[in-house]
Amino acid sequence: MSNNLKLSKQAMTSLLMTLQKCLSEEIDIMELLADWDLKVEGGEIFVENPPTSFKASPDQDAEV
Repeated sequence: MSNNLKLSKQAMTSLLMTLQKCLSEEIDIMELLADWDLKVEGGEIFVENPPTSFKASPDQDAEV
């Protein structure tokens, strides 16, 4: 029996959100990843505490 694990879609989304937070707040992604609490269900990894909010810099202009 293999012990291979895959990231769940939820974990992949959490990774992208963490990267986005890291870039927008200009903080080290390693600190954010170290704060993750992970669980395994059905051979997939899930993040129990994904990032939920971001701080926007007041000097960033939103243009479409």
